[in-house]
Formats: sequence, structure tokens, C-alpha cells
Amino acid sequence: MDAPISNAGLDTADFAETKQQFARLFDGGRPGAKSHVIRAPGRVNLIGEHTDYNDGFVFPMAIEPQVTIICRARDDGLVRLASTAFPGSLAEFSVREKIGKAEPKWANYNRGVAAQLQAEGIPLSGMDALLSNTLPVGGGLSSSAAIEVGTAVALLALAGRKMDPTRIALLCQNAEHEFAGVPVGIMDQMIVASGRPGHAMLLDCRDLSRRFIPVDPRDLRVVIVNSMVKHELTGGEYAQRRRQCEQGVEYFKKGNPQVKALRDVTLAQVESARGKLPDVVWRRCRHVVGENARTTAAAAELAARHYDIVGKLMLESHASLRDDYEVSVEELDFLVEQSMKVPGVYGARMTGGGFGGCIVALVQPAAVEPLSRHLREVYSRKYGKDPGIYVTTATAGAEELASGG
Repeated sequence: MDAPISNAGLDTADFAETKQQFARLFDGGRPGAKSHVIRAPGRVNLIGEHTDYNDGFVFPMAIEPQVTIICRARDDGLVRLASTAFPGSLAEFSVREKIGKAEPKWANYNRGVAAQLQAEGIPLSGMDALLSNTLPVGGGLSSSAAIEVGTAVALLALAGRKMDPTRIALLCQNAEHEFAGVPVGIMDQMIVASGRPGHAMLLDCRDLSRRFIPVDPRDLRVVIVNSMVKHELTGGEYAQRRRQCEQGVEYFKKGNPQVKALRDVTLAQVESARGKLPDVVWRRCRHVVGENARTTAAAAELAARHYDIVGKLMLESHASLRDDYEVSVEELDFLVEQSMKVPGVYGARMTGGGFGGCIVALVQPAAVEPLSRHLREVYSRKYGKDPGIYVTTATAGAEELASGG
């Protein structure tokens, strides 16, 4: 017998309201079909920014803010989607036809995932689904990857199928490339699909090997602060930097044909290219190569509980993202600077693609409240807005929480 739907991992009041909203929207669906509840976490990257699409290293963890999907199978192949982030907007498409991009645009992430599963030969059923999101859209905490991976887990659950998390991540990455037009690396989808509770994940983006490093909640809290400046990766800045990195690879490949990505370049080689590469390309390369070294060092130091050193590496990462990669903004710089004025904060940096979004800080548990209070006070005074603050530990990757009638 199916277990009744539980609200494990969900706020009780919010979950009850979401269930009621699902019933109001989709009561005309398949009678007697059981409902499934899927949780897909957001992610924060502790260090290792703009390295993933350069075959480098990243160090993310899955976080408590999440996307929750309540879904139920349909017999007619029709997928109907609603989202609490876009009230009044309903998206529809059929898994019995070729799936393409369409309006509303917010559902293209879901359409892309369904199209990828369709291409893999998975016999998909129709679906009624309501997405509820506690992640800030455009905040750099990977709401898009959570939606994609959550949609994949939901469609697979309704099809009675299981799939390896790595395969799910790769399918969802392809969906974002083709349906959102953003050439993302593999980090976001991989950590959302395969996060481990209580651990950050050092991911080698070349061979997808993973090493899980404990994040002990007795020693540390991870505080994420949303600048409330929204970023749009589809604006071209992301793709431009990717092209600049590729330009750097072409230069270094002339001296060594074994170079396939900036992952294969050393800091000494970057320094020797100064004045030979266009300055902006050279600085992009210096960031990526330096960031790879910082990321592997940070994982080793976190494993050794050398939190001060991890914090120093985070600050160096932020400076490089600000000056060499030029993806920070004034608000993020201010939040990092102010965070370091609070005793008990080891380090802070911008996280995510940049141009807004969030910072992440590594903090002693006792410093969480003073840090939150200080940032709310100084940020609202300077910018006239209240920053969103999330205090989190490392959580599991996407999973089905429950199913039932």
C-alpha cells in the first residue's frame, strides 16, 4: 500500500496550502491517480566560479531552500504545469508529440527536460504538476537546475523508472543548453541531482569524479545573502566570457597541443602570456586558472578543518571575480566587505554566475545572528532594500519525498 503523502522536509503550513492549490488547479485530472511529492534543492557554490565550463573544479553543496513539485499522472499524454512563482499562468504540452520551446517561457525548463527524456526513449505519461519555489529566481542559487532536475525526477517517478543521478544531470544540462539557450557547465545539475547531506562536493568537471567533504554544523553555518539584484544569464555576458576563455585556450594550444581547456594551463603559463593575449582575455584566463587552484586547496583545508584558510581563499576568489572576471556588482562587493567586519565570519564571496544574486559566507554558529543583523542594517541603509538571508546546512540531492492518494 502506498504511504500517505508526508510533509517531510517542508514547512507544514506552506505545504498544506500548496496541496490545496494543486487540488484547485487540477481536480479534473486522472481520477484515483496517486500524487507524488518531489523535492529538488538549490545549491550554493562555496568556491570555484566560472571553472565548470573550463573543465575545472567546483565545490558546491545542496541547500535547504528548494523547489517542491506535487504531481499526478495523466492518461492522455498531456503535461499541465503551474508555478507559485507565476500565479495565473498555466503551461501545457504533450509528450506524445515533438516538444519545442513555447510560451510561457518559464516552462521551457520543464519542456526541455521532457524532450530530453523523450529522446532517451523513456515512455512518459502525462502529468499535472504544481511547482512551489523557496529559491529566489535569478538569485544565483540555481533555481533553474532545481526545476530541471525536479522535473526529471517527477516524470521518471510517474513512468515508474529510475535513472542514475549523473545521467539525470547531463540530460538536464542539455535541456538548459537547448531550451534556455544558456551554455551552462555541469556543476548545478550535478549537485542538485547527487548532493549528500552534511557534505560539500568537490567535483571534477572533466571526468565528473566527486569527493565529498564534511561540513560540520557544530563548527560551521553557511549563510547566503541575496543582494536582491536580479541577474539574467541569457543576457549574453555569460556566453561572452565563455568565448573569451575559448580564445585563451586557442592561444595556449599553439604552444602545447595537449591543452584542451584552461584546466590544462598553469599559472606560470598564464603569467608568461601577459602582453601577448588581449588584456581582457588574459585576465579571464588568470581568474579561471587561479580559481581552480583555490578550489582544490579549499576542499583540502575544509577537510582538515582549517576554516581560516578556507575563508582567506574565498576572499581571494571574490577579488578575482570582481577584478579579473568582472562579474561582481557594487552590492555584492559591499556585502562581502561588511560580512568581514563581523567577528566569527571566516570568509565571504559572491556565488553563482554574477551580475547580482548572492554572496556566501562561512560562519561560526554563534556569529549567524550578529552577521544577519549587521547586514540587514547596513544594506537597507545604503541601498534601501532588505537582503534575503538564508542560513543553511548541506542537504541531500533531489528525491521523491512521498507518494500516496
